[in-house]
Amino acid sequence: MPMIKICGVRKAQDALVAAESGADFIGLVFVPNRRRSLDLESAVQIIEGLKVSFPTRPEIVGLFADQSLEQVNLFVSNCKLDWVQLCGRESLEYCDGVQARVFKVIHVPVESNSDEDVEELAATINDYSGSGHMITLDRQEGVLQGGTGLSFDWQIASKLSKMGFKFVLAGGLTPSNVGEAIKIVNPWGVDVSSGVETDGIKNTEKIEAFIRQSKIASL
Repeated sequence: MPMIKICGVRKAQDALVAAESGADFIGLVFVPNRRRSLDLESAVQIIEGLKVSFPTRPEIVGLFADQSLEQVNLFVSNCKLDWVQLCGRESLEYCDGVQARVFKVIHVPVESNSDEDVEELAATINDYSGSGHMITLDRQEGVLQGGTGLSFDWQIASKLSKMGFKFVLAGGLTPSNVGEAIKIVNPWGVDVSSGVETDGIKNTEKIEAFIRQSKIASL
């Protein structure tokens, strides 16, 4: 059964819904000037609320992109983050300096589909995963660093999975297509943000449905 991450959570109630429904990870965005970005105080309130309500809560992931290592580790310390997800052009050396476990996002160009493209992605994944970091595959969309709600060719991810790579599949997943994605790709985990929103706001029914469909697909 794939691990499930509900990302871009901005309200304590949405975090509680995700936890109660069986999410393994909850993602909080700390990238400045992003629609789902949180300040430190709001993040701490969400995390503390989860601790009170769930003795075995989902693990908390903080999202960052091309920010200073000092700033990232400050958030790790103040929020007691379990994981950091790096969505920019962070180097392997940078990842090694993060004081939490790391999800490194690898952006897949939409036009990637040749064997050479897959081999190039495999080499990049191997560099990071070989140092103990978990990979998230997301669609490359101009200068945007994830969160676009758009997918890439799942056959690329399927090839990488069959090569033995473990990764989280992100980009364009919704309650209606996550089951198909899991069957095609067989990822280590799935990651959703805009796919469980209505008009830019997290939707309880969609969060519950996404988690339910993710679990059904692996039965």
